[in-house]
Amino acid sequence: MELQSRQEEEAGQIPRRVQEIFPPPTIFVTRIYIYTPISPPPNIVPAMADSKTKAEKDLDALKLTVQTTSTLISQLQSSTSKSPTPKESNINALDLARDTASLIRAHSTKLSLLIINKPFTASAISTVLRELVSGPLPGLASAVELCNAAKYTKAMSAELQWRAKKVFMELGTLVDAIPLDGKTLTEDQKNGTGSTVGKGSLASTGVVWEACDSVIELSKLGIAGLLIKKADQYRDLLKDALEELQEWGEEESDGEEEGGFSDDEDADGVDTSAQDAVDNIFGSQRHISSEDPEKIRPRLESAQKRLKLVVLMYQAVVKRRFKTLPQLPHTETKEKPNDDPKIIDCLDEVLDVFKKIPDITDELASAFYELDVAEIDKRMDECFFAGFAASELLVKNWKGEDDEFTAWVCMNAFLPKCD
Repeated sequence: MELQSRQEEEAGQIPRRVQEIFPPPTIFVTRIYIYTPISPPPNIVPAMADSKTKAEKDLDALKLTVQTTSTLISQLQSSTSKSPTPKESNINALDLARDTASLIRAHSTKLSLLIINKPFTASAISTVLRELVSGPLPGLASAVELCNAAKYTKAMSAELQWRAKKVFMELGTLVDAIPLDGKTLTEDQKNGTGSTVGKGSLASTGVVWEACDSVIELSKLGIAGLLIKKADQYRDLLKDALEELQEWGEEESDGEEEGGFSDDEDADGVDTSAQDAVDNIFGSQRHISSEDPEKIRPRLESAQKRLKLVVLMYQAVVKRRFKTLPQLPHTETKEKPNDDPKIIDCLDEVLDVFKKIPDITDELASAFYELDVAEIDKRMDECFFAGFAASELLVKNWKGEDDEFTAWVCMNAFLPKCD
């Protein structure tokens, strides 16, 4: 027996004594038990896979892709609501925003065509959505994050943030319009007619284009272009307030007493005191009396002259400062990148002042309408001190030298003195 076992071992066979201790069935069953949960028998898998057609699989994949895309868009909308923190990067945020917005625009066009034209191809729609998710959408969010106020001014950072959020919101509306029943949109769903809720897929696509174009426009404008646009808007508000004051003054001139009629009678001898009482109740504008004991008319004339100077200041700043602004942010090849923070801070302060002046002017006009002398004097001081502050910030050019704007400021007494 021992000789036989030795011969079996030398021949590479399992000795009979080992077989008696560990019978082969026990080993075989253990192996099957471990293997079975990991990989089911091959003949079961094809039967499960064949239960759905390719079209049904594509539609299931589309539903999952739409859900993923909508979730990402919601997350990106939330992220763009936060102020971006300064980050060091050589990537131009405005160029990145332009490129990604262009891609989003192109993909939205493809998407719009695929959901309205037969045959409905779920796999093609999924491909477009995956391309959006993998590149343009997170790319635009990255551009917003890179466009921080410390490097691009508060105005540009806020503007890109708002416009990018608009892109995400409108694209989300278009994604929600994707049909998940395997059929293209009806004419009503496409055009927003009939019982369709919303504006229709074509209108939604147009709004996405508009939102993308607005982001692309920022790259064309640049920081200087945006500041010029903002300054022009504030100047127009100021001009509107000035024109209203002038009209109010002219109306008073036309309404002065003529022909010796009393204060309470008009030219037809009708008692106007009752109408005056009604005007007072409903807040109608009051007028400067002919006696003008509180000298409101001289204040009005002075305010008009100085407001015209402030309007001219806006125009001069645009021409002599914003249009001559150095390229921002500086590239690596620029010689003085350390000047950027000083210029950015200055621009932020100036634009804040430019935004406040029209609001103060509106309050000044209201004070005149109420014939409130104390409020008139207060708002006049605030308005013209703001003009002085903006002029002082920009009195020198970007090289720190005097120029035509410096001379104009000194000549018009926006600054108390000019050295």
